[in-house]
Amino acid sequence: MAEALTGSRLILITGVSRGLGRALAGEFIRLGHTVLGCARTAAALEALARHHGPPHDFAVVDVADDAAVRAWAERVLTSHGPPDLLLNNAAVINGNAPLWQVPAAEFDRVVDVNLKGVANVIRHFAPAMIARGRGVIVNFSSGWGRSTDAEVAPYCATKWAIEGLTRALAQELPPGLAAVPLNPGIINTDMLRRCFGDAAATYPDPDTWARHAAPFLLGLGPKDNGRPLTAP
Repeated sequence: MAEALTGSRLILITGVSRGLGRALAGEFIRLGHTVLGCARTAAALEALARHHGPPHDFAVVDVADDAAVRAWAERVLTSHGPPDLLLNNAAVINGNAPLWQVPAAEFDRVVDVNLKGVANVIRHFAPAMIARGRGVIVNFSSGWGRSTDAEVAPYCATKWAIEGLTRALAQELPPGLAAVPLNPGIINTDMLRRCFGDAAATYPDPDTWARHAAPFLLGLGPKDNGRPLTAP
């Protein structure tokens, strides 16, 4: 593990403007790594860029838009090269409701971001990582990717899909790379508060979580390929 943590890494994070993504970005930067990130909210990204200037690089990108992801990847790969660690963190959740009451547009958005968005990012970054011969892709799953609950069926469906997609991807990668489905645990984020209400406050905040999760993520490597893991 100690060897795996040495040296500065190039880390790419989707959904970097808030929650776990923002907390991880801050912690990785504090540890001396370079962070590239995307999100949909321009104002939040501008604030992040003011706080963390170059070489860190943040862009407005909707991961559900394949063309936008392709353009972002082309720019990032040209200016920075392939990431050492790619974190597919961006996700949305449906409003609490029985499946038959979830509007079609809301269901589609959950699938587009949580599942298609992950595939889009992999499609445009993985080839460069493969060509270089190393790198770790972490697709954020959930406790609801390994269990279920009422009123979050669309979200559960996408996170169960991430588990299968990632394990299949792991079988396709050449030696030297890894794909890992990661359950981050239960953290007091906007998403959790939307589901749990005031009870979300009983769980760790993102910054506290990131102090433990960042070293764990930096320690992942080929030995972890295809392993469904849970962050400490």
